[in-house]
Amino acid sequence: MPNWFHKQTVGELINQAAERFGPREALLYEGRRWSFAEFRDEIDRVARALINLGVQPGDKVSLWMSNRAEWLFLFGAIAKIGAVLVPINTRFRTGDMEYLVNHSDSAALVLMARSGPVDYLAMLREVAPEIDHGNPAALHPAAFPSLRNVIVVGEERPAGAIGWDALLAGAGEAPAAELAQREAAVSPDDTFLLMYTSGTTGFPKGVMHCHNPIRTVIDAANRMGMSSRDVILMYLPLFHCFGLYEGPLMSWVTGARVVLTTMFDAGETLGLLESERATVMNGFDAHFYDLCHHPDAAKTDRSSLRTILLAVGMPSSEPVARLTQEKFCSTLSAWGMTEVGVGATRTFLDAPADDRCAESGHPLPGYEFKVIDPGTGDTLPPSTMGELCVRGYALMQGYYKRPEATAAAIDGDGWFHTGDVCTIRDDGSVRFLGRYKDQLKVGGENVDPTEVEAFLLTHPAVSKVQVIGVPDARLAEVACACVVVEPGQVITDADLSDFCRGKMASFKIPRHLIIVDDYPMTSSGKVQKYLLRQMAAERLGLAGG
Repeated sequence: MPNWFHKQTVGELINQAAERFGPREALLYEGRRWSFAEFRDEIDRVARALINLGVQPGDKVSLWMSNRAEWLFLFGAIAKIGAVLVPINTRFRTGDMEYLVNHSDSAALVLMARSGPVDYLAMLREVAPEIDHGNPAALHPAAFPSLRNVIVVGEERPAGAIGWDALLAGAGEAPAAELAQREAAVSPDDTFLLMYTSGTTGFPKGVMHCHNPIRTVIDAANRMGMSSRDVILMYLPLFHCFGLYEGPLMSWVTGARVVLTTMFDAGETLGLLESERATVMNGFDAHFYDLCHHPDAAKTDRSSLRTILLAVGMPSSEPVARLTQEKFCSTLSAWGMTEVGVGATRTFLDAPADDRCAESGHPLPGYEFKVIDPGTGDTLPPSTMGELCVRGYALMQGYYKRPEATAAAIDGDGWFHTGDVCTIRDDGSVRFLGRYKDQLKVGGENVDPTEVEAFLLTHPAVSKVQVIGVPDARLAEVACACVVVEPGQVITDADLSDFCRGKMASFKIPRHLIIVDDYPMTSSGKVQKYLLRQMAAERLGLAGG
C-alpha cells in the first residue's frame, strides 16, 4: 500500500510538540508540573544517559514500573535513540517477568524497587541473585544471558544495579551532537515498541510496532475533537496500549495536558477531575462502574468533562456505558487490539446514544474491516455475526520470534484474523460481541485460560481443570476454575486463591471455584466451554452465562 500520510518518528513528534506548545503545561504528576519544552529537555537528558550507558540502536529495554514521570521520560528517550521499549505489566510476578525479559532479549531492565506493598526488587532477586554482588556495568545474570544493566528507581540500590540518579549523572558524558545523530538515524519503519499480550499458547506474545500508530492517534484526535485546550486525566497503566497511546501520544499530537496518576483510584480520580478541570477521560467498564458508584460522584464538579472514551466490550458493557452518560457526560466507544496499534475504530461525537453505548465505532482512515465465516473464510453480509478481520498501515510488524504465530494470524492478503466475534452494519459501524478464542478479558486485561490452567494443575488436589469466564458486574468477566478433584483431596476457594497469590498477576487468579465430576464434551472429545459457562453461571447464580 503506497504511503498516503507523512511518516514520522516518536522523537520527531516530541520535538515538534516542544516547538508548537513550548511553555504550555504538558504533564502533572504528584504535584509537579512540566511544560512541553521542559518535558522534551528531560527526555533528552535520559536519552543521553542511556547512550552513555551503552544502549545501542535495536537494543531492547524492559520497563517494569507503575505510572510515573520517569516512565514517560524513558518512553521518549528509548524511541529517540533507536532502541526498543518492552513494557512489563506491573501486575505480573516473577515467572511472567522472567519470561518477558528473556524472550525479548532485553539488554537493560528498568524497574521500581517497590510500589506500595509490591517488592519488585525482591522478585528480581529470586531469579537473579547477582543483582546484589554483580558488576552493574555488565551484569549478565545466569537467568538473563542478554541482560547487561539493571536500573533501579527508588531508594534501595543493590551493588549490581545502577540507581536512577547515577544513570542521569552520566548524561553529560554523551554529547548533544551524538543524540542528534542517533535521532536522525531512526526510521519511522523501525521497531520501537515490543508490547506483550496474552495468546492462545499459554505464553505472552511480543507484538512489534513501528512508529506508524502515530497516524492512528492523529486521526483519533480529529474524531474526538481534541485540542491543546483539553486536559486528559490518565490513570490507565502505561504498559497497556490504551494508556500509552491515549495519554502521552495523544498529548504530543494535540498539545493536550496530561494529569497522570500512579494507578486508578476512584476517589483520587474524582478529586483530580474537579481540581484540574479534566475534559477527557478513558477506561474500561470496571473504571466507570467504580466511578459511577463512588459516594463522592454526585458531589464532584463534573462540568469540565466534554467526552469519555469508554472501550465498551461485550453486550454486558452497555449498562455501564449508559450509566456513565447519565452521571458524567457523553461517551465515545472504540475497538482495538495491541496487534492493530491502538483503537482502529471510534464512534463520532454526534453519534446517537445507542451507537455510543453499544457499537464500537466506524473505522479510522487507512483501516479495512470485514467479517468472515471462520469455518469457510467467506466474507459475510452486513449485520451477520462472524470473525472480525482487519488490515491497515498500523498493523503489527509481527510477533517477535514467532514466525509461525505471525503467519497464523495474518493471511497472505494482509488480513489480521482477530478471533473476535463482531458484526459490521451496512454503514460500516463495527460492533464487538465477544471472542471466538477462549481468552478472557478481566477489567480490560487479557487472560489466557491455558496459562492459568497449567499453573492450577500443579496443585496437589487438582486432577483436571478448565478455566472459563463468568459475568461480573464490575470487571465484565472474571475467571472461574472448574476443577475435577483428585480422589481423597479437598480444595476450597480460599485454598485456590492462596495457592495462586504472589505466583501470578491478581487479575488472572480465579474468583470462583466450581467442583465438577467431568466436563461436557463434543463427540470428538473437545470440552464444550460454552456449556461449561452456562452451567457455571447457573451454579453461581449469575446472569448472562
